[in-house]
Amino acid sequence: MTTFEALGLKAEILQSVTDLGFVNPTPIQEQAIPVLLSGTTDFVGLAQTGTGKTAAFGLPLLQLINAADKFPQALIVCPTRELCLQITSDLQLYKKYLKGVNTEAVYGGASITMQIRNLRQGVQIVVATPGRLIDLIERKAIDLQKVKYVVLDEADEMLNMGFRDDIDFVLKNTINRESIWLFSATMPPEVRAISRNFMTSPKEITVGKKNSGNVNIDHQYFSTAAHHRYEALKRLIDFNPGMYGIIFTRTKADAQDISEKLSKSGYDIEALHGDLTQQQRDKVMGRFRSKTLQLLIATDVAARGIDVDGITHVINYELPDDMEVYTHRSGRTARAGKSGICISICHTRETFKIRQLEKMVNATFHKVDIPSGKDVCRKQFFHFMDKLIQTDISHGDYETYLPDLMTKFENVSKEEVLQRVAALEFDHFLKYYNNAEDLNIGLDSRARRTDAPRDAISNGSRSERTFNRRDNGYTRLFVNLGTKDGFYKASFLQFILDESNLKKEVLGKIDMREMNTWVEVDKANASKMIKCIDGKRYNNRTVRMNEADGGFKRPNDEGSGGGGRPRNEEGGRTRNYAPRERKPY
Repeated sequence: MTTFEALGLKAEILQSVTDLGFVNPTPIQEQAIPVLLSGTTDFVGLAQTGTGKTAAFGLPLLQLINAADKFPQALIVCPTRELCLQITSDLQLYKKYLKGVNTEAVYGGASITMQIRNLRQGVQIVVATPGRLIDLIERKAIDLQKVKYVVLDEADEMLNMGFRDDIDFVLKNTINRESIWLFSATMPPEVRAISRNFMTSPKEITVGKKNSGNVNIDHQYFSTAAHHRYEALKRLIDFNPGMYGIIFTRTKADAQDISEKLSKSGYDIEALHGDLTQQQRDKVMGRFRSKTLQLLIATDVAARGIDVDGITHVINYELPDDMEVYTHRSGRTARAGKSGICISICHTRETFKIRQLEKMVNATFHKVDIPSGKDVCRKQFFHFMDKLIQTDISHGDYETYLPDLMTKFENVSKEEVLQRVAALEFDHFLKYYNNAEDLNIGLDSRARRTDAPRDAISNGSRSERTFNRRDNGYTRLFVNLGTKDGFYKASFLQFILDESNLKKEVLGKIDMREMNTWVEVDKANASKMIKCIDGKRYNNRTVRMNEADGGFKRPNDEGSGGGGRPRNEEGGRTRNYAPRERKPY
């Protein structure tokens, strides 16, 4: 088996690696480090989160840096504040025995004045989020002219968050670079475009199959009615008493609502979403990392960059519309070679997505029954008894109290003591789950079902599928926002639900294009959505939402311009910049 010594790293770095307890490199480290140590080869590394990518680029980067030169020689760009701080923390450990090598994390939500001061003191490696990096460039507080190495970490995440223009700007301004190192969990066309436009004959290494998931993750899904989703979530948490996990929701409203309900029921849980201040966010993450919290519930945007060891479960309260988002959600568990479970709660109109996910991550998803109330009580009971038996009684003067205890219980049998302990501990569970209903749908998601989307099961013509979609209880709405506006399906869904204050269950199929989007809304709520969204301003544009004319015909409305760029209100062409990082997540 390959060792770090065999990769060509110098003694000071190897000593740090040894101190950290690393013995053998992970597959991405083993394949990437020898290539990156040359310093002159463009590189693309595809590997899932939790596979050791930070060390894969961090160790060779530290070896290539010249400590005598007190200016930025390496730039690491990553999507979020949390990942920025995590990378910087890891680099601090790796450079323990390297003298004169300085790193600086620059990100939104912290004092830019302090960051500028630190940069001027002489920093060789800068770890940055795109928005704050652009701010520093515009203030002329950072000089990229002498940067030799540019690392794009979690490239697919940055593009999903709308940082394409920022990344292009950074790469165009690092004109004297010797190499670009791009690391990503998936390889969508946008990431491939960066490789094609800015890299020269890059060396590409894939650990596992492209766009595949972590083989140590057990993918499970549970089918229930939409109105039973919360009850199913609560039951799954109760059935896994040792769970330490993250629950993902589509919207911040759902995250807050579920967090409040579970907190009132006595669960150690808090929500993480964009409405929190940075101080509140840091407090929540601190509690979660220290395991004071058993559960964290978050939106996709808020949870990006979370890197916490030991997460046992990831729960998809709803499946994401963008299938690649599933890869990033599930990647929060089974890190560093450990195993984990990713649970998805589906209603009858969502289970067809499981087949798509199986193909994308190249893994089998196991359909599991939602446990009954008696199953939950039994699982909780034996978990408690195991803890009781394993309790350490070696520390404490318990023998002092034994005579009194023996006297107190002299007329009580062992069986009765156990019964009383069980009653004291589980009375609330027994009452709550008494006569609990069966939450399972009992449908085979592989079968052709009348409640599945017609286009997912029909081999008919396009016109037949269009007709079926129009005749399924939904009104088809057109909106002049699309991928050009920095949206992908998950972020668009969150936008329209937040603006309309409607629930996900009222939506059907979303068909997103570059310039505009069609969305199905149940007929009872279509007019409310139009009223809430039509006329809103987004990125200096007026949002237009109205009923579509049916099918996939492109309405002749603002922003639909036959596939060209949208026109502004004066009729001229506009350039749509993807949203820049202004608010830390």
